[in-house]
Order: sequence, then C-alpha cells, then structure tokens
Amino acid sequence: MNTSVSRRDDTVPYRPKKGEIPTQPGVYRFRDADRRVLYVGKAKNLRARLSNYFAPLRTLHERTRRMVTTAASVEWTVVANEVEALQLEFTWINEFDPPFNVQFKDDKSYPYLAVTLADEAPRAVVTRNRNIRGAKYFGPYPKVWAVNETLEILLKLFPIRTCKDSDYRRAMASGKPCFAGQIGRCFGPCSGLVTIEEHRESVDRFVSFMQNQDRRILGELTQRMRSAAAVQDYESAARLRDRLQAATSFFEKSAVVLGEKVDIDVFGIDHDELAAAVQLFIVRGGRIRGVRSWTVDKELDVPLGELVDSVVQNAYGDGGVPAAEVVIPELPDDAEALETWLGTIAGRKVRLRAAQRGDKAALLATATQNAKQTLMLYKTRRSADFTTRSRALEDIQEALGMADAPLRIECYDVSHLSGTNIVASMVVFEDGLPRKDEYRRFTIPNSTDDTDSLHQVLTRRLAYLKTPDSIGSPIEPSVTDGADVPEGETDAAASERRKKFAYRPNLLIVDGGQPQVAAAAQALEESGVEGIYLCGIAKRLEEIWTPDGDYPVILPRNSDALFLFQRVRDEAHRFAITHQRQRRKRDMGSVLSEIPGLGPSRVKELLRHFGSVKQLRAASETDIAEVKGIGPALASTVHRSLHADGAPAPR
Repeated sequence: MNTSVSRRDDTVPYRPKKGEIPTQPGVYRFRDADRRVLYVGKAKNLRARLSNYFAPLRTLHERTRRMVTTAASVEWTVVANEVEALQLEFTWINEFDPPFNVQFKDDKSYPYLAVTLADEAPRAVVTRNRNIRGAKYFGPYPKVWAVNETLEILLKLFPIRTCKDSDYRRAMASGKPCFAGQIGRCFGPCSGLVTIEEHRESVDRFVSFMQNQDRRILGELTQRMRSAAAVQDYESAARLRDRLQAATSFFEKSAVVLGEKVDIDVFGIDHDELAAAVQLFIVRGGRIRGVRSWTVDKELDVPLGELVDSVVQNAYGDGGVPAAEVVIPELPDDAEALETWLGTIAGRKVRLRAAQRGDKAALLATATQNAKQTLMLYKTRRSADFTTRSRALEDIQEALGMADAPLRIECYDVSHLSGTNIVASMVVFEDGLPRKDEYRRFTIPNSTDDTDSLHQVLTRRLAYLKTPDSIGSPIEPSVTDGADVPEGETDAAASERRKKFAYRPNLLIVDGGQPQVAAAAQALEESGVEGIYLCGIAKRLEEIWTPDGDYPVILPRNSDALFLFQRVRDEAHRFAITHQRQRRKRDMGSVLSEIPGLGPSRVKELLRHFGSVKQLRAASETDIAEVKGIGPALASTVHRSLHADGAPAPR
C-alpha cells in the first residue's frame, strides 16, 4: 500500500490518514521521489511503529528527521507474525540496500574450509567463496595459514580428495592417479587408492568430526592401534599412531575456554555514533574454532538492541549456521522471533542469551574487548589513509562553504567537575592528522558556564593573531596555557614556543551546539581577526553548527568528513579530561596535605581508599581509622580538620 496524502504542516506531507495503517505485524519501506528505497524496517504493530516517524518534525531525532523529509512516500506489507516480518525485512534489505539502514562492511577476506558435498567425490578446499553449490562450510578462520594448517592435520585423520575438478576428471577418465595423488596430497578415488563409496564414507566422517569434534576419537584410535600391535599388524598400527598424533595435535591447537560439550557463538560489539565493530567467537567443543570480525557504518542512531538484531541477521543470513546458543551483549525487542528464525536456519532450537556472569560472560567481555580494538584500528587506518583524509577535508570545505580546505584545524573543549576545576583544551590537526606538540591546555579560575569559558579561552588564543608584536606578549593571569615554560628554557626557546601558538588556523571547532558556537563567534568578532571559519559539533546528534545557521549541517553518517570531525572533537575532549583529572588530583592532595600528621604516602592512601575529599569528609572517624597507616588519633585529627569552620572545600 502506498500513500502521499498531505497532512499537518508540522509533519511530512505524505503522512497516512488516521486508521489507514494496520495494527498487524509487517514490514515498511520509505521511498524517495524517484521510488528508491531509503529505509526498511519491521514492526510487531505497524501503526504503533510508523506513528513514531510521523510525530512533529521538531521532536524527531535529527537523522530520523532527515530520513523522513528525504522520503516522499511510505508503504507497508502485512505478514502473519514477527518471524515472517524478520525474514521479509532481511530479504528487502539485501535486495534494495537502503542507504539509511545499517551498512555492513564486506568481510570476504576471511577464509573458510569447505567440503563440496554435491560432487561425486567431494573435495576439501580452502576458499573465500561462500556460494559453492552444495558445499558445507567450516570457519571462518582468522588467517589462511590457520585453515591450511588445520586441513593438513585433518587429512591425516580423514584422507579425502583435495585435487582440482579438472585433475579429478582427467584421472578418472585415464585411470592414472592425479598429480596430487602421485605426491601423496590427494586421497580421493582419483588417487586409485579407494573407491567412490569408500571415499564418501571418509567424507561423512570428516564432516561429522568437524561438526561435533568429539574427543572420543582419541580413545578409539588408541584402542585400535593397540589391537593392531597385539596381532603384530605393525603397519596398520603405525598408520593409526600417525592418525592419533594428528588428532591430538588438532585438539591442542585451541585452548579449552568452556566445557568440552559447549557449542556457542559469542558476539562482542563496540559502537559509537558513527560506526560499530563486531567480533564473533565460534566456540565448538568448548574451544574457539573460528574468529570473525567486521565493521558497520550507521546512518541512523540505532540503540544496541536494534544493532544486535541487524548484526545477527547479517551473520547468519548468508548461509552461516548458528550454534545452539548465541551469546549477545543485549537482547533485542524481537528476541523470540529472532530465535525462531535462527532455529529455522539451524534445523534445531537456538537460544539467544545476554550473559551477565560466569564463564560465558567472561568470554563475551573478551570478544567485546577485541571489538573495541577493531573499532579503534578501523578509525586509525581510516585516518591514516591520505586519500581518505584529503576527501574528508574537501567535504568539510564544501559543507561549510569555505574558500579553501581546512589544512589546519583547532578544536576547543571545556571540562569541569561540578562547576569546579574548570579547564579547557586546544588540539591541532594539520592535513587531517594530530599535531600533539602544538596542543595547549588552559586553566580557568573564574567562569560562569561553558560558554563563558570558551569565550575566555578563545579571546586569549586569538590575541596572538592580532599583530606580529603580540606574539611575545605575556599570558593574562585569568587564563593560562598549560604548556608552562620548562625550567632553564631560554628566551629564544620561549619565543619559538609562542610562535607555534600563533600559527593561524583555517577552521576553529568547539565542542557543543548553538550556545557554544555563539560564544566563540563573539570572541572571534571582538578579536578583530578575519578569515577564520568557525563551527561546533554537538555530540548527541553529531550535528555541525555554524554561527549564521538556523539549522545544523547534517553530514552522512558514513562520510569521511563527519568521521574527521568526530575524531578531532574526541581528541579535544580526551585532552581536556586528562588535564582536569590531573589538576583534581593535585587539588585533593593539597587539601589533605594541610592537615597535621598527613604526609604524601598517607594522603595517597586516603585518596585511594575514599576516591575524593568529598567522600572522605562524609566518612566517620571509625571509617577513616580503618585506612592503612591511619590510627584512631590521626583519624580524629583528619575528621576534625575537614569539619572545622573555614576548612578548605572539597574539589
């Protein structure tokens, strides 16, 4: 069904009439004016879900608003239940590749071990192709050498064919062994050693072992080897010994992480506003048999549960078979439907579980930590690529209407602790890369709020750009940069340091929205410095605000420009937080160091135990006396000093 009926001015014109949308489960599609599908979603109740998109535009999430205003129509299809909705949603996402749905990066780099069961004489092959007709796949494996090593061991246990199809056909037609069989690398019918029926039995045992990985094979091989030796069939005993060694080596390749009968898939996910990384541990027989990692670009700001839903669908929708239990960081809203869908794929019951404690939760934490590393590496590599950085700078130039690309960017962030210990940071990026030697830190003793702090900091910084004579001017006491002159630094070195501070940026970025940008614009206007562009980035929605814009600049979620904005902002925030924590630690220590009887080691122990002076002040004398090195007498002194009239206030 399709509709483009005009409705109230505070929502989109194609909003359906009241009562038109059914209340049954179904799948909906937003299309633009050219009928391109922009977004596909599923719902247990179509009316309830779609009403969220047709709320007043001012109440919508910025990126949701961008999607619904880009669209020109919405249509839906009613299905029987949530499982059918999930299946149809997955099909349409793969068919239409909607730009506002989660975008998964291709992970074809992961090799698999495949057995071509549809062939007359199935072969074992290492491949990245997931579309071999009738093939059974095992893996993925993190590296090609890992799967090759595994195959080499398994061929000693279960000798099966490995040669190419052309070699197999030539050998079977001529009656001569294939080349791989001649050198002892192929054990199919083409080698002349076994019949097609005998080879099929070996293949079945190979596949069964890879699926179950039953350690009982060790005992069986040991018993058969001893029986052969007992009747002096030493040749058979030697072959069984080699197979036993291969089986032992196979089980030693991976450490036991859970019980030997445990088969689970563990998804670790780390995400931010723009991207996500997924780490999948495939555990069979209590051992990690496969590892898969991929990244995700997000256009809409989806919650973790919805992201989990998409990740699981992507992982198993292309032919992967889930384990009996799938461990995830958070259960999605349609967990039951997703379990049913996974059970259909696996041919048995599949359970979704959000592990909270125990060994499985520990393994989930490990997978999540690996996902964090993957996301960090993804960002680092993306930033390090020259072509990507150049494209990002050009996109920023175009988005902000700049005359030139912002080859030098300065970003400012303010940090404080409940209104105290106010500090600010300045980070510098040149050609899209950080220049840490030119970072600056500021201490702001007196400020009313973040906007006032930004105004103070930028006023001081821009003063260096007014005239060449101001380069060597002293720093005003109200705002000081944290890069203090090192002891013994010469006047020439100090002058050189100030010259670096005076380098002119092309673009100033502040962390925040319209209020912060307005404060920065005022400082820029008062300074009289011209030719510098200004913008702010609001973290919640990743919006880019300019001084003269009534609406924010919205960059595509997966754009390199927004990625660079985010990285610059996050680096400024990190640098400010680090400085604030260092000052806070010094300030807390100074409060306690004024108390008689407290030396540096005891101050350190008190702060380690209570965490802050505020917590220490709330403690009783008995609680303080329990701290290592603090007796009842000193505890009384500490308690009395912190509660005396005029005692220094906690920071």
